[in-house]
Amino acid sequence: MLARGLLAGAAGVAAMTLSEKVEQAFTGRPSSYVPAHTLERLLGLPTRPDRERLGLNWAMHWGQGIVLGAARAMMARRGFGGPVGSFLFLNLRLLNDQSLENATGVGAPPWTWPRDEQAIDLVHKAVYAFVTGAVADRIVGGSSSGNRARDETAGRH
Repeated sequence: MLARGLLAGAAGVAAMTLSEKVEQAFTGRPSSYVPAHTLERLLGLPTRPDRERLGLNWAMHWGQGIVLGAARAMMARRGFGGPVGSFLFLNLRLLNDQSLENATGVGAPPWTWPRDEQAIDLVHKAVYAFVTGAVADRIVGGSSSGNRARDETAGRH
């Protein structure tokens, strides 16, 4: 199950990365190096210019997405799948990012961001969460609708 979760996470982060690149082509928004800054602080590495941080940026960006896929796979296995499971997982992803970024002093609480940046972050994280969820639900199992308890009691009311 772990390998399948990592695969689901990789699919989700690939979709998120693609959505970011498409959005950046339209908006002109530059790439964020917050993932690199966060990893730099977590590892106690010396501060370097952003142009020297691409490897750290990709490691944190892809690493978080891939590893968190294991949590979504566990959700799918336990029957927390489908759109509701993916919505819950979206919140886990946002919590993970904000906890690491703010604990290291790299980020700022999202409610202090401009609204357009909040919306952009939510859209990309939603792409990640729902693609990861769709893949996890498909390859890990659980009930087809993502809620076994509801499926088992359907029609009993």
